[in-house]
Amino acid sequence: MNTSTEQITVKKVTTSRLPEVDFDNLVFGSTFSDHMFMCDFKDGAWQDATILPYGNLSISPAAKVFHYGQAVFEGMKAFKDEDGNVFLFRPEENFERINKSSKRMAIPEFPKALFFEALHKLLALDKDWVKGGLGNSLYIRPFAMATQVGVAAAPANEYKFMILMSPVKAYYTGDVKVTIAQKYSRSANGGVGAAKAAGNYGAQFYPTNLAREKGFQQVIWTDADEHKYLEEAGTMNVFFRINDTLITAPTSDRILDGVTRKSVLAIAERDGIETDVRRLTVGELVAAAKDGSLKEIFGSGTAAVISPVSAFGYNDEIFELEKPQDSYSERFKKELMDIQYNRAQDPFGWRYPIA
Repeated sequence: MNTSTEQITVKKVTTSRLPEVDFDNLVFGSTFSDHMFMCDFKDGAWQDATILPYGNLSISPAAKVFHYGQAVFEGMKAFKDEDGNVFLFRPEENFERINKSSKRMAIPEFPKALFFEALHKLLALDKDWVKGGLGNSLYIRPFAMATQVGVAAAPANEYKFMILMSPVKAYYTGDVKVTIAQKYSRSANGGVGAAKAAGNYGAQFYPTNLAREKGFQQVIWTDADEHKYLEEAGTMNVFFRINDTLITAPTSDRILDGVTRKSVLAIAERDGIETDVRRLTVGELVAAAKDGSLKEIFGSGTAAVISPVSAFGYNDEIFELEKPQDSYSERFKKELMDIQYNRAQDPFGWRYPIA
């Protein structure tokens, strides 16, 4: 059945796959809802915006995305409260960031009205895929990729913008053990570290695999020049609590401007917790771990929200962290999730209702 809206053609599934899904045993990002959004850039304009049943694409092996990595993405979530209402969390930030990433990768920016119309219509169609209950959510993956056929080393002139949705539970179920990078780097000055470019993440997999062979789940990335300054943790921004001060690296062209990171800083400021946005050295961290002033390390990101670090490794030494009774990570996670699931007031205006 095809129906037209002002901008988007909608092709609905005939039968939902929802009854086939075991929501108690989801593998993160492996199950997808009934519908997806697709829009093509050609002849200098975004066109043919369509919502259609989730399914495979037919794409040329010579599409430039495969050869030059012109691809960017975002991560968002939809939440359902106890009354069945659906909310997004700070979606304007995700929209602005995907266009910032696109600009850095020479991909045409996507129209705001079309982005939000696509989200509204997708979530209206697949509302039942958003399960209620703390920890349940619908992960939303907007992305853009170069589809022009040809292997000449130049930006493409044709692209595809898509949105997929995947029901998920918690990303990490326990604390994370990390190692501090001393050889490999996530990004460098003047590079694309501040963009959610696909290649950023692919380049992390090998050093992360090496870390896992040594018993760590993730890597805390350091600067590419000296491996002296602490920057990010795995695919997350990272926070360090030394005594009662919360420290995190400033954003730059190497460090992603995380939505959850911004939210943690805003909640900390509201709650009267001292924050210090500055470059923290590995030496300072190790000294704080040794003298007992290091209270917590945690990552922040859309998938995991807040992910506590139970131990870190450096120079073949392991530093264990005991979770304090007044845990900042637990506090921030609860306060963020209470806003996301409409369990508390939202003084920041972050909750975005879906009609």
